[in-house]
Amino acid sequence: MSAPFRRILIANRGEIAVRVIRACHEMDISAVAVFSDADRDALHVRMADEAYPIGPAAPGESYLRIDRILDVAARSAAEAVHPGYGFLSENPRFARACDEAGVVFIGPPAAAMEAMGNKIEARKAMRAAGVPVVPGSTGGVSSESEVRKVADSVGYPILIKAASGGGGRGMRIVRTKAEIGPALAACRSEAESAFGDGTVYVEKYSERVRHIEVQILADSTGETIHLGERECSIQRRHQKLIEESPSPLIGPKERMRIGDAAVKACRAIGYRSAGTVEFLCDDEGNFHFMEVNARLQVEHPVTEFVTGLDLVKEQFRIAAGEAISIKQADVVLRGSSIECRILAEDPDQGFMPSPGRIDRLRAPGGPGVRDDTGIYEGYTMPIHYDSLISKLVVWGATRGEAIDRMRRALDEYLLEGVPTTISFLRRVMEDPRFRAGELHTRFIESMNGGPSENVEDATMASDIAAIAAVLASASPGLNGASGGSLGAGQAPVLRPSAWKLAGRRRQIEDRP
Repeated sequence: MSAPFRRILIANRGEIAVRVIRACHEMDISAVAVFSDADRDALHVRMADEAYPIGPAAPGESYLRIDRILDVAARSAAEAVHPGYGFLSENPRFARACDEAGVVFIGPPAAAMEAMGNKIEARKAMRAAGVPVVPGSTGGVSSESEVRKVADSVGYPILIKAASGGGGRGMRIVRTKAEIGPALAACRSEAESAFGDGTVYVEKYSERVRHIEVQILADSTGETIHLGERECSIQRRHQKLIEESPSPLIGPKERMRIGDAAVKACRAIGYRSAGTVEFLCDDEGNFHFMEVNARLQVEHPVTEFVTGLDLVKEQFRIAAGEAISIKQADVVLRGSSIECRILAEDPDQGFMPSPGRIDRLRAPGGPGVRDDTGIYEGYTMPIHYDSLISKLVVWGATRGEAIDRMRRALDEYLLEGVPTTISFLRRVMEDPRFRAGELHTRFIESMNGGPSENVEDATMASDIAAIAAVLASASPGLNGASGGSLGAGQAPVLRPSAWKLAGRRRQIEDRP
């Protein structure tokens, strides 16, 4: 089968950029990388066929600059752009700008992104499509009386949420009427500051629920299929730490119902490409729509393991106008897959981000083990981006075998130089409740010494981390991108190898 494109630009960094580059090379497609000043020595830059600088370390001056990325697309003659996840991946302006520039955007149409970009409008669209949503307000709320009316209807506790954005910002749990006023004011202020939109709405809040998401593929012929579900309940500060497929709590009938609902949701908004529909599920098997993630997900490898599909290659083909490679009847989930996010964070210090130099690295291997990473030994993780080091993914014939394999792989993982979540992830794998499949979104909080899942604490922790990063950036020599001289005993930063550069057409050093 011929390649759908000759040259693809990856508008991202880190492990997802490496992941997309590998898919390109397997399909004999030239991969074009972009990099900020802080990422000049990053792994994705080394692996790409061409690499172009796009600006300073700050994302707003590099990875979020649509004009600079499209300038590189033109200069490199890239036919398509893959946005990865994060940064511009769910930005409809970027998708439209690509269309206007004659470059294929490997992702959903801008209109589909816009339909899901505002959570209030998304809830309305799902109701109209017959997809169950979390009980709550039908629109935005701006007064205490409006919030009280909804709370009296659905019952306490409730969650006041920002209509735009995510990541735990602009969210407050309210358990009594007395808490409504301060929570509403704080939510609106935070949402306005973080997203430029102070609109908030109300949802019923459940203390013990499961976070289940469904992977979908949709092409331009009108075919939309689902690839089963992923269990994403192991979270801290509303960020996933461990994901698995299939969920140990979803049976064949529930899988069919939630899968059909996900397909219905995507058809309602004219979705195309790979995407994820997220649901909250209770102990009685009821599920309610949360949102559509209009992009590839961090945890997509677990679905790849149990289905045998390459989701990035499917994205390439769909973007080129081709049909999905399989039909719904052909989708079979085999075995069990688990993903652990290895983060440069210190579990003993409230999961404080701890970027720095990777002094020693030996990734695990063996049957059924996959390590998706964007680092290497001697690499210095910049302070400017997220703390993800790698995604350790395993497959087993049964969930029990997958857990045992993950425990073994975590034991094998040697990473020195920065604190990581490896020890904490080992604890989860050994927890008898996790092994029994007793999962819910407050699982980590229930572990001894686990971090708080309180939304206010999450916001404060995020602010502290940001302040720490700013202070760290002022310290000379902490970040490898600072350009300072090497200290005693510090190894020089490695440059791309001669064999790689021999096959690369060029690494452009002049900035657009």
